[in-house]
Amino acid sequence: MEKPGFFRNGVMVRLPPGFRFHPTDEELVVQYLRRKVYSCPLPASIIPEIDLGKHDPWELPGASEQEKYYFNLRESKYPSGSRHNRATSSGYWKATGRDKQIAAARGSPVVGMKKVLVFYKGKPPHGCRTDWIMHEYRLAGDKNSTSSGRDWVLCRIFLKKRAAKMDTECSPGFIDFFRRREGEQRAVSPADSESSCVTDVSDGSSATGEENSSNSIDSSSGGREA
Repeated sequence: MEKPGFFRNGVMVRLPPGFRFHPTDEELVVQYLRRKVYSCPLPASIIPEIDLGKHDPWELPGASEQEKYYFNLRESKYPSGSRHNRATSSGYWKATGRDKQIAAARGSPVVGMKKVLVFYKGKPPHGCRTDWIMHEYRLAGDKNSTSSGRDWVLCRIFLKKRAAKMDTECSPGFIDFFRRREGEQRAVSPADSESSCVTDVSDGSSATGEENSSNSIDSSSGGREA
């Protein structure tokens, strides 16, 4: 298994065995992003700067099964607009849901905001949704802006794990049951079918009483970009 690490100046720096970088939302905003925006020393130089517009998510440095953290300068999509350009060579990042407020402690002022985005392959609005997710952190208000008008954000990118689907073919009894019913129906003669019409109706009514369950899928990926 590949040891955890990070890229610094194009060189992979390996972390000591057992070391894991797993900060909270508050720590990312207060200890890293705010210090980055105000040009203060960081607790550790383990989050590189990167232009996300030049990289598809699967091309980013590091193992695909690990969370990746980057500082990124957002650029406006239009000179006079507030929307940001999140396109790459193969697709685009699309915001979903509402932004989440981040506070240092309960009852304290909001220090940052978190936006959730999903990567789509292709061109909008007909892109194909992927399992790549990005959490984009920014400071509250307009404190992210630089002298060039671009905004510093901190991004956490990871590949969402697919949930295992239940395979009904793993249950032989379930399949045999329907095969047996199908064979019985084929074996019934026309005369038997006429004499058993009451039974057929009762079977149909009982079948309509069965409940179907379906898993709810989050389809709120059509949220607007900010």
